[in-house]
Amino acid sequence: MNPAPLNDSELDHLEELLESEVFAGEAMRLDEIQAMICAIVSGPQPVAPSIWLPEVLGKGLEDAANPIVGETLELLMRLNNDIAASLMAEDTIAPVLYPEDESCKTYDYAAWADSYVFGAGLAGDWYELAGKHADDLSELLEPLFLLNGMLKEDIEKSGERWFAPAEEARLVSDIQENLPVVVQSLYNFWRNKRLGGTVRHEEAKSGRNDPCPCGSGRKYKQCCGRPDKLN
Repeated sequence: MNPAPLNDSELDHLEELLESEVFAGEAMRLDEIQAMICAIVSGPQPVAPSIWLPEVLGKGLEDAANPIVGETLELLMRLNNDIAASLMAEDTIAPVLYPEDESCKTYDYAAWADSYVFGAGLAGDWYELAGKHADDLSELLEPLFLLNGMLKEDIEKSGERWFAPAEEARLVSDIQENLPVVVQSLYNFWRNKRLGGTVRHEEAKSGRNDPCPCGSGRKYKQCCGRPDKLN
């Protein structure tokens, strides 16, 4: 267990520090940092702080003698430990989310998903490292690709039919609600693989581009294999 978990006031203070002049506007937002760390601590191999901290703080990190930088680093490392401990214990990770605009009616899940995908890339090629379980990993990642718009972009580029607006909105809403489960499932995937345990695998599984076995006439990935049914 992390002996010094961050409390709410310390998280608020970290947000303030990230906006300090020493970072010249290059520091990531707290939501982006949380998402990136979730990916880093979940992945197939360790990512050293010397790799991810420059991404978080930019050139301001070079001013190590500045007390603001030192305090920020301390809080970031504690945040890293918090997230790692929570995922290991299968505690719920509550995503830090910022409103998309001043109305505060919608939140920027796309930025969170983007940062998670970015963090995953810092540990190498997840698909290559997943080996024979790459298809299972792809399914677990699809909800994040739907949130950040990459899945829709890829489908439309391929000339395939995307969901109707109402259906897309429902899928996105479901994934937003279940984002903590998505994150935990990805952590468990890599933990099981590291420990040599069983990775989720379905016998006689339909290929993502195969006709759906339910007889709908749609491809499996657009019917029974669509993102809201992956978890």
